[in-house]
Amino acid sequence: MERKPMGSVVSVLEGTLLKDPDAFSYFMLLAFEASGLIRFALLLLLWPVIRLLEMMGKEEAGLKIMIFVAVAGLRESEIESVARAVLPKFYMDDMSMEAWKVFSSYDKRVVVTKTPSIMVERFVKEHLRADEVIGSELVVNRFGFATGLVKGGDIGLNVSQRLAKMFVDEPPTTGLGRGTSASTFLPLCKEQIHPPFTTNKKHDNQVLRPLPVIFHDGRLVKRPTPSTALLILLWLPLGIVLAIIRIFIGLMLPMRAIPYVSRIFGAKVIVKGKPPPPPTGGNPGVLFVCTHRTLMDPVILSSVLRRRIPAVTYSISRLSEILSPIPTVRLTRIRHVDAEKIKRQLSNGDLAVCPEGTTCREPFLLRFSALFAELTDRIVPVAMNYRVGFFHATTARGWKGLDPVFFFMNPRPVYEVTFLNQLPAEATCSSGKSPHDVANYVQRILASTLGFECTNFTRKDKYRVLAGNDGTVSYTSFVDQVKKVVSTFKPFFH
Repeated sequence: MERKPMGSVVSVLEGTLLKDPDAFSYFMLLAFEASGLIRFALLLLLWPVIRLLEMMGKEEAGLKIMIFVAVAGLRESEIESVARAVLPKFYMDDMSMEAWKVFSSYDKRVVVTKTPSIMVERFVKEHLRADEVIGSELVVNRFGFATGLVKGGDIGLNVSQRLAKMFVDEPPTTGLGRGTSASTFLPLCKEQIHPPFTTNKKHDNQVLRPLPVIFHDGRLVKRPTPSTALLILLWLPLGIVLAIIRIFIGLMLPMRAIPYVSRIFGAKVIVKGKPPPPPTGGNPGVLFVCTHRTLMDPVILSSVLRRRIPAVTYSISRLSEILSPIPTVRLTRIRHVDAEKIKRQLSNGDLAVCPEGTTCREPFLLRFSALFAELTDRIVPVAMNYRVGFFHATTARGWKGLDPVFFFMNPRPVYEVTFLNQLPAEATCSSGKSPHDVANYVQRILASTLGFECTNFTRKDKYRVLAGNDGTVSYTSFVDQVKKVVSTFKPFFH
């Protein structure tokens, strides 16, 4: 039975739909991802001043300081990029499901926020299915740069006036908010509801669910609250040194020694299942079909197997290929050419492939390319997963060459490698199954092993969401590569 419309609802975002009433950490995210470490550190230094203003009842003055420091001088397009690719994940992690159940039960949904609407609009409309979002508006100059100022003087008054204009004919049915944070608009609503929220549990299964965040970008794993941000800043110098040492170990030591030495420096690999023995005699190699979590997947696989397993690659940088401790086989995305390359490599020994074509951070598997199933029946699925504390080891908007650096900058990076049994002949193309059936089967068993969910999303879907392109990588000159390195290090030195 379809849910009947129940009028209109207006809800505060911070402290109601989101558990945390403080928006400071989201401005910290914007500062780090859109500008760099200096702006990140400056905003953190100003946190005591902002906090003091809030305690004195001058919350709006503190908010204006946060907005100015976080966005002044940034291109509007860069702010939009962070709002599209980075912030939704952190908003979703902070969602109050009790408030969401009340909010989603109404036909018309409006969200009020004290942050600039450009920061939350994509999340609110796409994931919370809101119709409108009312927040402060940034002043942008004619060159497309944010001035750090907001339109109008009194942010709260402007929000209240815009809401009144939106509901001229009939006031909102319900207003959701906490005390003073929503006092500017709650009197406009027929009914006011304050936390804690209660819902009819009999109808919980009929409530719409927020659209999950499958793709997200940015380097920070944790939302940078003041204490977390300070910890990140203090860890960075040591983390960079530690990353250099760990990478040096991987390049210089024999593959069989790496698992033992890496433990001394805090890295850990958990192995489950029984890996197949190395190929002997004239037997063709095994194709290891891995889930794709980071650029390190085939390297970790080789360290577990104590031998260098060549890996199929497509969109890694030239620097990553040069620094790679294992051989790489670069594909062209021309099907028959790639098929010949893979067959040739399998005739010489084992090979690792990640048929998702790109990484995914969340517990989802992207659609598997079926090419691998056409080329061999000796398929060993390998479930790869990882855990990090501070920094993500993947990126869509930045330079992929630094992915291993960010991975090894984490205090205790952990990889989990689970070997499944080699596919029986009846589960391969030799029994008459289509390559797509085989690929889908391998995807399902790997997802089941990891507790993940299968999807039909592809590499192009990911890059359209995060970077606004299809993820195609073109060859660039040495000068262009240097420029890209400099721009990638901007979060640390800008």
